[in-house]
Amino acid sequence: MARRLLVVDDDPILAFLVAEWLMEIGCEVVGPARSVSAALELVEREGEALDGALLDVALDGEDSYPIADALALYGIPYAFVTGHGIGALAPGYRDAPALTKPFQFEDLQRTIDGLIALRGREKAE
Repeated sequence: MARRLLVVDDDPILAFLVAEWLMEIGCEVVGPARSVSAALELVEREGEALDGALLDVALDGEDSYPIADALALYGIPYAFVTGHGIGALAPGYRDAPALTKPFQFEDLQRTIDGLIALRGREKAE
């Protein structure tokens, strides 16, 4: 069964690349969403059917933290994607996994493997 992953990024080229890579490793891509409001609609609609999410931190002048909060309500693990480094994340979110741009396919795959492992533990509990 394909893992369902939400992709949130306002850069259509990067979102397309990430979606392609996710499909290469057997994931089903939900989105990509390009804004906080679009992502929140997807989270509400998909709910617990999601296995994880990749969230660009900065979305056209907004932060993706409200999306992270909504995902947490469903117990869905997420990783941030940022070009500013982990230290630039808001203090309450620095424990979340993060990919620093630019990243390679192997970095993405490792991050997804970690999210899927977290989701497996959540579903087992």
